[in-house]
Amino acid sequence: MQKKRIARRSLFRFAGAAAASSFWSDETLEGAVQNVNKNSTPSDLRITDLRVATLRGAPMTDPIIRIDTNQGVYGLGEVRDGASARYALFLKSRILGENPCNIDKIFRKIKQFGGDSRQAGGVCAIEMACWDLAGKVYGVPVWQMLGGKFRDKIRCYADTTESEDPKVYGQRLKARKDQGFTWLKMDLGIGVLDGKEGMVTHAASVPGDGGNASTNLGSKTVHMLSGIELTPRGIDGMAEYAATIREYVGYDIPLSADHFGHIGVNSCIRLGKALEKYNLAWLEDMIPWQYPELLKEIKQQVNIPLNTGEDIYLKENFIKLASMHATDILHPDLATSGGILETHKIGDAIQEFGVPMAMHFAGSPVSCMANVHCAAATENFLVMENHSVDVPWWSDLVEGVEKPIVNKGFITVPDKPGLGVTLNDEVMKQHLMPNTTYFGPTPEWNEDRSNDRLWS
Repeated sequence: MQKKRIARRSLFRFAGAAAASSFWSDETLEGAVQNVNKNSTPSDLRITDLRVATLRGAPMTDPIIRIDTNQGVYGLGEVRDGASARYALFLKSRILGENPCNIDKIFRKIKQFGGDSRQAGGVCAIEMACWDLAGKVYGVPVWQMLGGKFRDKIRCYADTTESEDPKVYGQRLKARKDQGFTWLKMDLGIGVLDGKEGMVTHAASVPGDGGNASTNLGSKTVHMLSGIELTPRGIDGMAEYAATIREYVGYDIPLSADHFGHIGVNSCIRLGKALEKYNLAWLEDMIPWQYPELLKEIKQQVNIPLNTGEDIYLKENFIKLASMHATDILHPDLATSGGILETHKIGDAIQEFGVPMAMHFAGSPVSCMANVHCAAATENFLVMENHSVDVPWWSDLVEGVEKPIVNKGFITVPDKPGLGVTLNDEVMKQHLMPNTTYFGPTPEWNEDRSNDRLWS
């Protein structure tokens, strides 16, 4: 009986080989497996470590995480700018021993530890690194695992250093246009009115308020609770500022505006109406996203698109805003919205309500590439932010992609496995935060355990 089974297996192998030789050439068969990582067995892959290297000034404080495995392959992720690496480190004990290719399983396990704004940084960094790992072991780019790509290049707009002098700022924005950028964004806050009488109505600052009401952001009090309102002269002053910018950059290019200050809803409406003639692409975060009815009130009275979303975690609140038609555009920050897959889901979900997705981003090339893959695979993607165009060493932090990464306002979507980049260790080490290690051991986070179950 044993001899018969062996003979049958040999016959099947022979038949399979004969069939293969009749249908495919040797070159085709070789090409079919050329990208597979033969040193890794995905089903047996396990997470063995999580380490951190924190950058300074890329453009902000950017913790890069590295997830190591039992097969030598590793994945890279990034905690959102300004957030602590501890957001990722305290999750280490919860992912050790997991197969990183089970991305959705891991995300559902740890997503309870995220929250709106920077609190989600660790969850999203781990999710990014798992995508990088899965792509490497299967030999495909992340965008392919998301279902393929809609575009080969990702449109960017660049953060541009502001000035209280609109002529200076106009020249800087015009220089961006001359660099090849096809979308611009300016900061247009009440800070441009500083030192000018009769522009802003506000109560005198008091100890503990957290800020001066005449500064760019107004105060640390939520907009509608600050008591800060623009006067008619203040409205005219900000409109004249926008008019000067348009004189420099023209009307043939989208121009968005952000950072208005902590002004009340009525001031938002009056300012928005005064800015209509300058055909702005969007007004960003005029009030916090947590007040959808008030956002909708502004939207209904101002004929300029509204944009919000950089501080929202998970898809549910994006869907709520889109379904209410409380805003015209939504822009998740992938490093805190839930990671690559969740942001892709956000794009698909809000598209059902006719809402496009811009992408908020400030960080290193690691998080940048996570955004690029997601943007490439999401049909209603509009434009992506970049804060590092003027950082000379930013592109040098990684290898494996076209340089400069942002070239004439666009980023080429990489075809290499995973996120498509590897770190340039030498350059990374030159820009570490003081008194930090370059992916040093983190055994103290191996045993941080608790009962994390959400149900009884």
